Amino acid sequence: MQNVILLIHLLLTLALIGVVLMQRSEGGGLGMGGGGGGAVAGRSAGTALGKVTWILGFGLFATSIALTILAAAESGSGSVLDRITDAPVPAAATESALPGAEDGLLPPAEGDDAPLTPTAD
Repeated sequence: MQNVILLIHLLLTLALIGVVLMQRSEGGGLGMGGGGGGAVAGRSAGTALGKVTWILGFGLFATSIALTILAAAESGSGSVLDRITDAPVPAAATESALPGAEDGLLPPAEGDDAPLTPTAD
């Protein structure tokens, strides 16, 4: 269910981007003015693209809320901090996790008799 809503959410997002890019710029964002009338003129009736933008925006909002509710329901009742334990990592896991340990590519460990630097003969 979550994947279906996520797919719808992504499709709505792409459609909303496309619809917004197709709309005519009014140029009022930075105080440039959008043509006649100034502050006295009222806003004209919404165009078809404007109405589609509102519908897609509402759909995007609804799918966001639905995804949030589904994620909260699946997360369980515990906090992430409750899952942290103080148990130490097993020693066997740390030694076997090192790449090249079997090949002798690592420097000698402390306590080995081999010198770390080459000696001049």
